[in-house]
Amino acid sequence: MNKEFETFRAVVAKKKKFVLTTHVNPDGDGIGSELAIAFFLKSRGKDVAIINHSSTPSNYLFLDTQGLVETFDAANHTPILSRAEAIIVLDTNHPDRLVSIKEPVLQSKAYKICIDHHLDPADFADLYIIDEPSTATGEIVYRLLNFLDPRSITKEIAGFLYTAIMTDTGSFRYPKTDSEVHTIIARLVEIGADPVEIYENVYEKGSAGRLKLLGDALANLQVVHGGKVAYLVITRKMLSETGTTEVDTDAFVPYTLSIDGVKIGMMFTELGQGLKINFRSKGDIAINELAKEFGGNGHKNAAGARVHDAQLSDILPKVLERCQSYAR
Repeated sequence: MNKEFETFRAVVAKKKKFVLTTHVNPDGDGIGSELAIAFFLKSRGKDVAIINHSSTPSNYLFLDTQGLVETFDAANHTPILSRAEAIIVLDTNHPDRLVSIKEPVLQSKAYKICIDHHLDPADFADLYIIDEPSTATGEIVYRLLNFLDPRSITKEIAGFLYTAIMTDTGSFRYPKTDSEVHTIIARLVEIGADPVEIYENVYEKGSAGRLKLLGDALANLQVVHGGKVAYLVITRKMLSETGTTEVDTDAFVPYTLSIDGVKIGMMFTELGQGLKINFRSKGDIAINELAKEFGGNGHKNAAGARVHDAQLSDILPKVLERCQSYAR
């Protein structure tokens, strides 16, 4: 990606006002990558704003000690997006996932950059820095910053990138995790990323309600198709009774793959209007192809979809039926 990295360098040299954003309900990769790029740009004297559709999940607030990440407000932020000279979209390559920020981003005359590791990018950016084999957008950002100036990766940025890679690799256990990723992680630790502190903040400071929600979900776990498919269901009632939100379901779906013999794991979460489906698979099962059938996408072994204006009782049987073609 050296050509794309050099183009990025030229944009940074030429532009002054930058806006960064990521997908709805941002995760550690999205937030960590945003903050890493923001700190780099600020060190170069740039004006930087981070504007997201969703507020930052509580378990990632520890990263944003300077309060840089803002939640989109049309009156305040549309003018900022309009005046921006460059807009960087991180950890998604489809504008639809920006939700309320989609139109202001697309309408802005700013130079648009997409940095991501997902499949099938939409045609909206001027520069694409996309590497699907990478474990995380944070891995791509590491390579970018290391290419531009290895000294630019400070202790703070190392922590952001460690968080990004740790969360998107399932704490270094997903299939793409290889020796090169561990080499990157070793360097981030050498620079100052604290593995213990980061893990505790991300995974060990949840609410009692979140643990209760997980218990309720696991208590109703279903295994079908000859033991090859397992799924969880999170209903609006369960969220209400435990005082939790969609964000609290992060990292629930991998439990489905912990069952011996299960090749496909899914989680269905009821939203205000419609539902979210998380898909996971093992081995050569391209679960992103199943996600596409329901309007989603993602990686070969990890994908998702949001189905609007639909009922769980209608979608669940259809997904389970289509699973049979993949769970072989």
